[in-house]
Amino acid sequence: MEQTIIEVRNLTKQFGDFKAVNSISFDVRKGEIFGFLGANGAGKTTAMKMLIGISIPSAGEAKVAGFDVYKETEQIKKNIGYMSQKFSLYDDLTVRENITLFAGIYGLTDTEIAARTVELTNRLGIADEADKLVASLPLGWKQKLAFSIAVIHNPKIVFLDEPTGGVDPITRRQFWDMIYAAAAEGITVFVTTHYMDEAEYCNRVSIMVDGVIKALDSPARLMQQYNAKSMEEVFIILARGAKRSDN
Repeated sequence: MEQTIIEVRNLTKQFGDFKAVNSISFDVRKGEIFGFLGANGAGKTTAMKMLIGISIPSAGEAKVAGFDVYKETEQIKKNIGYMSQKFSLYDDLTVRENITLFAGIYGLTDTEIAARTVELTNRLGIADEADKLVASLPLGWKQKLAFSIAVIHNPKIVFLDEPTGGVDPITRRQFWDMIYAAAAEGITVFVTTHYMDEAEYCNRVSIMVDGVIKALDSPARLMQQYNAKSMEEVFIILARGAKRSDN
């Protein structure tokens, strides 16, 4: 039986009378690439913030890597990697300094940091740029570097919030090759994206509309269920009745 790495039951986040996330339930399996989809305002970013331990739920239950989202947020943070929607590294530090800073935050020793820095920069083909400011890198390289740093400590789960926004199609494809490699090593990938072609790269996807999960299955099964030729068509069918537009 496949190990469950994220368990969510009736998770809710309420702001006054407004339920940004309304009693959602799902599981994510170890090593799975799980797409968490929804239009702007659907509630997906709010839900992700609860799962990574930076927003306390209003109701419901959830465990991430076996840790409770109410009581064990620090343990959650030690067992995950995170890459935000906006570029998450420091432009005014060098590549090497960014790696050293974040690897230290993730708890790696100086010896581990030195070894991982060499391995990471060689793998990305940026060893010659290691002492250049991150600001000087093209956006695609920045995104790949940010992802590599998010998994530098071999976390159980990496959360990616629209990681390929604004990059060209070739770089997006390369980025997904990195996601596949991380999943092959047993890292669970929890990813939000607004590119529906990327949804088809996931093992399973959920689609949120107005704070609730309207569908959850493999892309192939969802396309069959909704008699659609692509995930774009599935998304349009489900999101057609959405009432909200702000997250």
